[in-house]
Amino acid sequence: MAILGDDILRAIARDLVEAVRRNVSIDWTIKEGARDKMRTVVRRLLKERGYPPDKQESATRTVIEQAEMLREI
Repeated sequence: MAILGDDILRAIARDLVEAVRRNVSIDWTIKEGARDKMRTVVRRLLKERGYPPDKQESATRTVIEQAEMLREI
């Protein structure tokens, strides 16, 4: 992701953390509707920040997986 640069990636990461925290419901990992909303929020943020379109799906999966791991802690 050298194309975006470290500062942009850092800003995207901060925005993703905020978006995930704002949109997490208590049982979001169980209810598919809540998971879909989370995916939509992440995709929209990546698109707004200029994240490469061909990498967005992979990044979205990674963010969702990491959020699920954090929930288990």
